[in-house]
Amino acid sequence: MTKGRLEAFSDGVLAIIITIMVLELRIPEGDTFQALRPMAFKFLSYIFSFLYVGIYWNNHHHLFQAVEHVNGKVLWANLHLLFWLSILPFATSWMGENDFAENPVALYGFILLMCALAFNILQKLCLDLEGKDSVIAKALKSTLKEKISAAIYISGIVLSFYFPVAAVIMYYLAALLWTIPDLRIEKNLEQ
Repeated sequence: MTKGRLEAFSDGVLAIIITIMVLELRIPEGDTFQALRPMAFKFLSYIFSFLYVGIYWNNHHHLFQAVEHVNGKVLWANLHLLFWLSILPFATSWMGENDFAENPVALYGFILLMCALAFNILQKLCLDLEGKDSVIAKALKSTLKEKISAAIYISGIVLSFYFPVAAVIMYYLAALLWTIPDLRIEKNLEQ
């Protein structure tokens, strides 16, 4: 099986996820900037989630630039990742609609954690398939960013029940770790 079909399907799903999220932003009544004020949390939620979907799209792209083959396990792992990402619009909407309340922020963090774990499983299965001397094996020797992100998500989930806005800030900081494409893969592709 070629990886092109997996990439095309994933790109389509991610585009739909972004579309669903933006359709949740309702046009306010009124034509003043004051009419936008009640939408502040919804818009911030959308920005955070758009950023996360963009990060996953970007890193997914880099991962499959380094991968030469896919198999059934990789296909299922990719669907697992897409499943968790597809729930993000729901959590985004719930969190924004409830002004970053405790439970929606905790669920949002849990979904981010599950997305991260699903991506790590996908990477591991790709690495197993490609072998220990592959580009991806050389690129993914260190998993420090992955471990830091997971720790931030877990801490944010716990913190969300006490200081939900601080938890959202933590989730945003985790996103900042990943806004730059995974240079580990880029460097090894260039060699």
